[in-house]
Amino acid sequence: MAAPRHVRVGPLAEVRSYSSPEVTPRHWNAARPGDLAAGQPTGALRGHQGPDQGYAFGLVHLFDDRVCLASGENRRDVDAGCVAVALKRASIFGRAPVVWDLEAGYLAFGFLDRQPPAELLARREELFEGVADAHHYNHLRKLVACVPADVLALTPVESRRRYETDPLSLTRDPQG
Repeated sequence: MAAPRHVRVGPLAEVRSYSSPEVTPRHWNAARPGDLAAGQPTGALRGHQGPDQGYAFGLVHLFDDRVCLASGENRRDVDAGCVAVALKRASIFGRAPVVWDLEAGYLAFGFLDRQPPAELLARREELFEGVADAHHYNHLRKLVACVPADVLALTPVESRRRYETDPLSLTRDPQG
């Protein structure tokens, strides 16, 4: 390590310099025993994998003053359901969730609208009840499946425009 200029070094002192290590280490790669050779499994009720998914719950507070709940709706359930939709959208793009993913989730079910259509309210009541609880995972997956991937691939502007023209077009019927 170099010494500062104010430290005196004798004229006969041996100066250290770089030298190569005696042994070159073996080649290293990032393969680990737990890695999946074919990537993450896909299929029914397996969710949508993506990086840093917990960050979506950190973004929920940005919607505190925008989310409009009907009577009887639980904010915890609404946030859990919309975060799950946001994570599906983020995984489609292969990235961590961002605020636009959450907006897509809230918008798809009319939570950003003060007066959503009655049919959408009825759909929300059925889909969101209790999804924040871990033992309702299958219900949460059903909720996420109601928002098709082509809808989630829309830009935020396209999503808003589509909701304004036809609010029910962003989700499909849970039975269908």
